[in-house]
Amino acid sequence: MTETTNQTLWQRREDAIPRGVGAMHRRFVREADNAEIFDVEGHRYIDFSTGIAVCNTGHANPKISQAVKAQIDKFSHTCFHVSPYESYVELAEKFNQLAPGDTPKKTLFLTTGAEAVENAIKIARSATGRSGIVAFKGGFHGRTMMGMALTGKMVPYKVGFGPFPGEIYHVPYPLDYHGITEEHALNAISDLFKSDIEPSRVAAFIIEPVQGEGGFYIAAPSFLKAVRQICDDHGILLICDEIQTGFARTGKIFATEHSGIEPDLMTVAKAMAGGYPISGVIGKAEIMDAPNPGGLGGTYGGSPLGCVASLQVLEIIEQENLCHRASEIGGLFVKRLTALKESGLDCIGDVRNLGAMIAIELVQGGTDSTPNPQLTADVIKQAADEGLLLLSCGIYGNVIRFLPALTASDKILHEGLDILEESLRRLV
Repeated sequence: MTETTNQTLWQRREDAIPRGVGAMHRRFVREADNAEIFDVEGHRYIDFSTGIAVCNTGHANPKISQAVKAQIDKFSHTCFHVSPYESYVELAEKFNQLAPGDTPKKTLFLTTGAEAVENAIKIARSATGRSGIVAFKGGFHGRTMMGMALTGKMVPYKVGFGPFPGEIYHVPYPLDYHGITEEHALNAISDLFKSDIEPSRVAAFIIEPVQGEGGFYIAAPSFLKAVRQICDDHGILLICDEIQTGFARTGKIFATEHSGIEPDLMTVAKAMAGGYPISGVIGKAEIMDAPNPGGLGGTYGGSPLGCVASLQVLEIIEQENLCHRASEIGGLFVKRLTALKESGLDCIGDVRNLGAMIAIELVQGGTDSTPNPQLTADVIKQAADEGLLLLSCGIYGNVIRFLPALTASDKILHEGLDILEESLRRLV
């Protein structure tokens, strides 16, 4: 019998799974615990990716596991549209209370982030009777056809899959580091209304308060307030995509809270259930009620397993004060990463964060305008060889993003950052 190793499993993967299903690390997980992952060969890794911001409450959190096991013993699925259950209702009530703003809210549960985005667009079009959608360059909103149309990053998400749904328009996202100011971005919206679509035909803007795949760029409160005002002036809805930023990651339950605005709709997924598939759309009640009965939902939408897991996630965030912990983690990382930058590692062009959503941008020779995607790939590979799992992002592929579990100890965070520093110094 062939020994099970990372290499043998990778070959089986190559033979069985399409190449379009990418994988950043050729290491197969055997088990995971809080901020650590162990592969099939017994190697230990510190995980600074958390399944792309999914396990904010740590891998295999026992409170979540116990809740899901208890639910499985009762039932795993009935379909909420056929035989509803209380956990869905309870979770919706909690989200309605947590959502920013005083307007009464309602919540719909689905299965994936992309599905949440699709339904937010459906709701916006139904509520406004309009068809146009404005998204932002560099944004990521999923791999479905509408998700790809909204996404403002071509490679690898959109290449070869067009044509995409129509009536989608993209404007610049403010990137101070790359010279795209708020004024430039706002002027682009004005130009869009003059040259491509009149505002009376726009149903919604969709924006990430912090761009995820786009490079962890942060929209300033002033910009989000300006976009909110544009929407209000023209009867346009504002959708905040909180799929990667939600559930204490940025130091608030939702990143939108940092700006003080109230979105009309929010999409949520990823960290909301600690690793169990569930997503949602939270919105102003009147808007959420626009579609007719039967127009929203899905067979697995609001899985009872996901609902009970999500209820535990909210309890853990509150009991363990993970919003505050996210801010502490962000401070720890920024202090260490800034010290690295100032120690002579001029390959680090920028250090940025909102809470524990942290990134460094790698450049060539300290030149901000010259991204270094090769060094980024090399650092990620070197760090993995030394026991640290990282993720890249950015339209140039030169950003390393850090998404540690909010339940990780300072000791393990410093250990991971030590590996990062060693990897950087070895390669530059």
